[in-house]
Amino acid sequence: MQIRYPALAAAAAVLLLAGCASGSTAAEPAPAASAGTDSAFPVTVENCATTVTVEAAPERIVTIKSTTTELLLALGLGERIVGSAFLDGPLPASLEEAGADLNVISDFVPGQEAVLALTPDFVYGGWESNFSAEGVGERAALADLGIGSYVSPAACKGDAMPDPLTFDTVFAEISEAGALFGVPDAAAALVTDQEAELAALKPAAGDTTALWYSSGTDTPYVGAGIGAPQMILDAAGLTNIFADVQDTWTSAGWESVVAANPDVLVLVDADWNTADSKIANLKANPATAGLAAVLNDRYIVVPFAAGEAGIRNVEAAASIIDQLAELQTE
Repeated sequence: MQIRYPALAAAAAVLLLAGCASGSTAAEPAPAASAGTDSAFPVTVENCATTVTVEAAPERIVTIKSTTTELLLALGLGERIVGSAFLDGPLPASLEEAGADLNVISDFVPGQEAVLALTPDFVYGGWESNFSAEGVGERAALADLGIGSYVSPAACKGDAMPDPLTFDTVFAEISEAGALFGVPDAAAALVTDQEAELAALKPAAGDTTALWYSSGTDTPYVGAGIGAPQMILDAAGLTNIFADVQDTWTSAGWESVVAANPDVLVLVDADWNTADSKIANLKANPATAGLAAVLNDRYIVVPFAAGEAGIRNVEAAASIIDQLAELQTE
């Protein structure tokens, strides 16, 4: 399916419709960028089995999920973000100033009415599921209104799903976003910085096993073998106990966790599902209270946004390495 998104027509169409109705140093923001100043248009990319063409750099962007918001802030595009939603936690320290004036319209996925009220010409989503009739609207329906859309490629499903996700895929998204939003030079500089930071990592030695615990109480939702958790754990030198599961994340039984008896527990920290709540659950659950990692408080904490494909993945791997080193000296 091919969808074209002429930016000027987008603005007119949406205006008409509206009339009717842990700190991080993952990235320093680039200087504020003017639309289309350093890129040739039109730009066409293949995105989650959809052909996306933009005729000019989008100027009124809605971002869904922390990862998309943080990338655009790092590219110096904060002034073009007219609304953000579904932020999983605070911005990293390096982006706090750039994101000080973010217009957060919802703690979760916003409805289409709230999005259209902002008269956007583009919606950048972190998950394919953000684009549904119950969410911001299906991509084809948005296109009919002249609104472009792009999904983080790491979150594509079906044949378009990265298998496995690699840092090359993450860096390619930065480059692709730079082209779509008219700031390829800022994107290239960010990729260069990220590649250098990745190359400088010193993975943990030995064979330390880990559980990546994302959410869930009765049934934990954990990092599996082909997504961002696996990629980050590999970079940090840890062995994922669910590396053999062919998925990005998966539901697992506590009995499997107990049987694997991981050396450390990597806890995802989100505003809506904190690391502290996970620790309380692990200690209260008879099935996990006796795990050596629980008895000895061998926890590593990763901000939610750093555990999804984005500009904070390299920093997450570095943090895991440092936190593991601290645990080993206790």
